[in-house]
Amino acid sequence: MLPEYDLIVVGAGHAGCEAAAAAANMGSKVLLITMDMAKIAQMSCNPAMGGIAKGQIVREIDALGGYSGIVSDKSAIQFRMLNRSKGPAMWSPRTQNDRVIFTLAWRKILEDTKNVDFWQDMVKSLLITADGQGVAGVITGMGLEIRSKAVVLTNGTFLNGLIHIGAKQFGGGRVGEKASSGITEQLLDLGLESGRMKTGTPPRVDGRSLDYSKMEEQPGDEDPQKFSYSPTEALKKQLSCHITYTNAEVHDILKTGFDQSPMFTGRIQGLGPRYCPSIEDKINRFADKERHQIFVEPEGWDTVEIYVNGFSTSLPESVQYQALKAMKGFENVKMFRPGYAIEYDYFPPTQLKLTLETKKLANLYFAGQINGTTGYEEAACQGLMAGINAHLKNEGKDPFILRRDEAYIGVLIDDLITKGTDEPYRMFTSRAEYRILLRQDNADVRLTHLSYNMGLASASRMRRVEEKNMKVEQIIHFFKTGKAEPVQVNEMLELAGTDTVKIKTKLFALLSRPQINLPMMRKAVPEVDAFLTSLSEDNIRQEIDQAEILMKYEGYIGKEKELADKFTRFEHIKLYDDFDYHRLTSLSSEAREKLSKIKPETLGQASRISGVNPSDISVLMVYLGK
Repeated sequence: MLPEYDLIVVGAGHAGCEAAAAAANMGSKVLLITMDMAKIAQMSCNPAMGGIAKGQIVREIDALGGYSGIVSDKSAIQFRMLNRSKGPAMWSPRTQNDRVIFTLAWRKILEDTKNVDFWQDMVKSLLITADGQGVAGVITGMGLEIRSKAVVLTNGTFLNGLIHIGAKQFGGGRVGEKASSGITEQLLDLGLESGRMKTGTPPRVDGRSLDYSKMEEQPGDEDPQKFSYSPTEALKKQLSCHITYTNAEVHDILKTGFDQSPMFTGRIQGLGPRYCPSIEDKINRFADKERHQIFVEPEGWDTVEIYVNGFSTSLPESVQYQALKAMKGFENVKMFRPGYAIEYDYFPPTQLKLTLETKKLANLYFAGQINGTTGYEEAACQGLMAGINAHLKNEGKDPFILRRDEAYIGVLIDDLITKGTDEPYRMFTSRAEYRILLRQDNADVRLTHLSYNMGLASASRMRRVEEKNMKVEQIIHFFKTGKAEPVQVNEMLELAGTDTVKIKTKLFALLSRPQINLPMMRKAVPEVDAFLTSLSEDNIRQEIDQAEILMKYEGYIGKEKELADKFTRFEHIKLYDDFDYHRLTSLSSEAREKLSKIKPETLGQASRISGVNPSDISVLMVYLGK
């Protein structure tokens, strides 16, 4: 009934959507299978995109030709650039989103992509090739056999999902949606390893029942930006979020439910996210803290539903309700549905290649929570990379692998494949050793040419990057050649608390001072304001911001680039799957064991495996030199 496809994507969450779109836009004929067409790109947890390090990932997805940034802009109800008080390596864009518009925008994009077909069904198993070495398609819950050259699994929390609310537990991938079974059991029979993880979500409440006057308002930025480098519109109006806090009474009420908590009674076996713990876990682990911050987040423009961020819980419904009522502004709260915890199957990602293809089965790719990650952004970037690499392999082309000095996406995938994870993995800026290079403002400059060269990013995207580079160079040239008179800048320098000057001084040298920024110089030096105003007629805010960063941090950027280049040479020394590490007796026993299990693709990757020491790398280098 259905034709053979180049690629079947199982699951239409954030990973599945990006995988299907990327492969289809590169020319593959794609089938996207989901259990519910109305839940495409569902924001199962908080209605927001981006944040610390995650915002950089969304910008990288956009630079590579993905759609998460565009959809986030279309559905945004608030924009904030986080960490503005810190250096630009830490700046991270974040949007609050309309949950309904987000899903509809993603569905429209996919329906407008000519190479994407849809099928609504559950996938219960994979078709395996006659030699047992790879996949050849899927078998659905209705018994249909659909053949394909490759399969990407993006099952999210649905693989044998089990929902917990107090002492109650029932199967499900999300509340009100059935779990998926069959795939885990088949993959275990084929020699893969699986584990269990846990995540959770807070209760949803009626915004009409809240007293916002008792909370702290958290408005969006006065001059909001956007995620995508494409010409999407920035927000004209925004909705505010609010902040309230737990208190001693809230904590005491929550403790009354601990004897029914699936976390503390041992009914939940999987590990939860360390950096996004449940509220009961917070008050248990941080007993010395008198209160915890709670973000009160609207779910969209035309709904009263509120997401209570920071109150993730699996305690009984009655305990959740009483504890909510004890918070400021929540005295008369009405609850739409309780929070819950969910356990699900995942597959330790050390079983994958850097392309996200499994080592055991050819042409089978994993992306998203199946790899042990948590977060929409982490899932989306994996889906994008899996879709790209599935297409490239089908076409007999070289894989697309991003290095750690090229993208946060490269850091994330390398961490997963090289180090593995036994708890839900979340991206942070601290995980990236080259974060001065991997800023949110330059993702298009770093990545668009790579995507364009392999046929994903459009020619119009590439032109915009080239035009941006020209403008940035033009601004930097102006500052490196222009000078300012002492009379123009000394008042500014005195107010900033830095040394004044006695002779004409290069604009570049003045801007390099930590105490001086571009807005200050525009006020002090009329020529600077006139020049930038003439450029601003083309609406080049991003170019001006990036030029300032490149000038102010030129020394730091240069040093980090040198460091990255020094270590990158290890990434060019290839290792092979059939490399027999056990015959290198000079390696430590732990190194032989870890290297044989992970099968690193390069010497650089081998050097990052836990348990492999510098002396082991020296042994490999000597052997390879022979």
